[in-house]
Amino acid sequence: MPLRLVFVVLLIAPSLSRACACGCGIFEVGTSSMLPSGAGPMASVDYAFQDQDRNWSGSSRAPSADNPDRDIRTSFLTPGYQDMFSRSWGIRLEVPLERRHFETTGGATGTDPVSLDYGGLGDVRIEGIYTGFSPDMSGGLTFGLKLPTGSFTWNDPYGDVDRDTEIGSGSTDLLLGGFRRFNMGTDYGWSGFVQAQLDVPFLVRDRYRPGAELDAAVGTYYSGWSLGRVRVTPVGQVKLSLRGRDTGAGAAYPAASGFGRVVLAPGIEFDAHPFKGYVDVELPVCQRFTGYQLAAPVMFRMSVSRMF
Repeated sequence: MPLRLVFVVLLIAPSLSRACACGCGIFEVGTSSMLPSGAGPMASVDYAFQDQDRNWSGSSRAPSADNPDRDIRTSFLTPGYQDMFSRSWGIRLEVPLERRHFETTGGATGTDPVSLDYGGLGDVRIEGIYTGFSPDMSGGLTFGLKLPTGSFTWNDPYGDVDRDTEIGSGSTDLLLGGFRRFNMGTDYGWSGFVQAQLDVPFLVRDRYRPGAELDAAVGTYYSGWSLGRVRVTPVGQVKLSLRGRDTGAGAAYPAASGFGRVVLAPGIEFDAHPFKGYVDVELPVCQRFTGYQLAAPVMFRMSVSRMF
């Protein structure tokens, strides 16, 4: 989310506000293959990519001259481990590694083109899972923490990297979520799922509090296709992201953070037990941003998992 930490830019161009919302929480929901379906451990690797290169304000594109930031390209590589100790209880750990390319206006004069590449360990997520509502584990709750393990202090000599453009948020967040799988006529092979997760920062650093975020997904999938021993499942999803404004002394003024968006995410799953794979393309179809922010016209996600 947008922050203004470079006071030189404020003095030279007081009408501008940095806008670099990540919005990466949308990658934490969706895909039925990652939802618990049986006891035992599962290891996974998830990869996501987004290129935020379009300036938006409100519900439409805005001139690039209104935003000193030009482009944010981020790759997210997230190894994960999930272990369902029983058909009721489990745990999940995700360790994100991020790489970011950032283009902005700043430098020594405040108006120089700046291009930066940086990355490292992101904010680790650890969650408990409860699926004891029904014998088939079709519904569940998740609860846990996002830890401040990612760097939130990396910068160039001119302070061109805002807090919202750092790899880590610097905050400890409460994570609360739930999911439900359901049949849509078993004779035809169609099923569906819903999933939601709330991310609420509650311990913050240096007077900067990221906005709370709600991400949700509704999807349907068809499990009637196969190629030899590989089951092929087309998936259609609608995702919703709502994020509040950043607050505190480090938040942008005037307000240039917070957004809402609806995303269509067609994808496909491959199941060759004990391995599963998934890939999708995520297309925003409706979005609204507060202030001037960079948005991605398309996002990509893929994952591979193995049951043990």
